[in-house]
Amino acid sequence: MNKKLVKRYSVLIVLFFLPVAFLLMLYPAKHNYIALDTIKENVQDITAVSDFELQDHITVLAFFGKTPLARATAASNLKELIYNKFKGFKRFQIVAIMSPEAKSDLPALKKEIESHEDLKYWHFVFLEDDEIQQIYGSLKSDFPLDDNLSSSRVFIVDADLNQRGRLDDRTDKEREKNANVYDLASYDCVEVAIIKNKMSEDIRVLFTEYREKRKGNFNSSTRRANELKGITDEQKD
Repeated sequence: MNKKLVKRYSVLIVLFFLPVAFLLMLYPAKHNYIALDTIKENVQDITAVSDFELQDHITVLAFFGKTPLARATAASNLKELIYNKFKGFKRFQIVAIMSPEAKSDLPALKKEIESHEDLKYWHFVFLEDDEIQQIYGSLKSDFPLDDNLSSSRVFIVDADLNQRGRLDDRTDKEREKNANVYDLASYDCVEVAIIKNKMSEDIRVLFTEYREKRKGNFNSSTRRANELKGITDEQKD
């Protein structure tokens, strides 16, 4: 056979089988991803004080308080980068908690974020001040609500009322330097990079977890939490 033909067929064979081999290598490990961390359990549901519920949903929980228009930028980012991407996914919802006095501002806020699309999976819930504080207090956050009971930070709550996020949000460089562990319990909607790169990815991982659970393939593990505990203990020593 002509040497040129042999060389050509050899290259074609390599080009064909190399991607196949790579995929075969990945296949056994396809269920070995690390699940999204549980930051806090037993987040307070809102069924007792509203017509909606957090349980049995994957919820992005926001607090717009008494002056929701002051959070228009955060709401718009949430709409464009999260709602538009995940709307229609089974059990996905955004719940924005507001004070009763903010009802008059709701049409203007919706006009800011609707962009000619319905907000079928975005619910606005009006609660009294003490009820807002109780729900917020059931979440883990290092950032208190402002004087208007609002925040630019939002939370991910799973179907079992667990707050989800990252127990270790250090960069690779910070890990290499053995920097102190810090978490990501909430997501600042004013920071586009955080919403686009971190929150979007975390919600995707959570949906993957639930999909694998439905298939019976998901094996719940606390390995990541245990590893972090070990790191923390070492740093304390």
